[in-house]
Amino acid sequence: MPHDFTGWIHTLAALVALVSGSLILAKTKGTRWHRRTGRVYGIAMLTVCATSFMIYRLHNSFGILHFFALVSTITLILGMLPLYRKGVKNAIVRHLAWMYWSVIGLYSAFIAEILTRVPRLVGIDTNFGMFYGIVGLSAGLVGFIGAYYFKRKIGNWEEAYGWVK
Repeated sequence: MPHDFTGWIHTLAALVALVSGSLILAKTKGTRWHRRTGRVYGIAMLTVCATSFMIYRLHNSFGILHFFALVSTITLILGMLPLYRKGVKNAIVRHLAWMYWSVIGLYSAFIAEILTRVPRLVGIDTNFGMFYGIVGLSAGLVGFIGAYYFKRKIGNWEEAYGWVK
């Protein structure tokens, strides 16, 4: 649970990103609704990423979770750049692919955040080994499922929007 203002902003932005990102994955791409909701997702994720670098309660310093926040920030930027730069080859497919992974990364963080709280809820004392084991397993499982669906979708995107080699 967030303990301060930054934590609350981080959590609320993450919830907005989860809802908007999920809706975008489920709905038709390229519509006005998609673009508007995509902007909401982008702003929410930029807020999540920015605030994550202000949260140091776990280790009191830069840690592995900050590394994942950096990866998330880069993934988000790589997903947004093809839309704003002229002359990017395969811009739409690149946008779809990187933004897909941005949402999957968000899902991974969300599931890890929930599952790391379960031991405490059932009265089990945790240590960093258990914490990071849960984070790794949950994020890995979500990433694996995401990769399965990505492999199914990427071919459709390449066919629909063209992939120039």
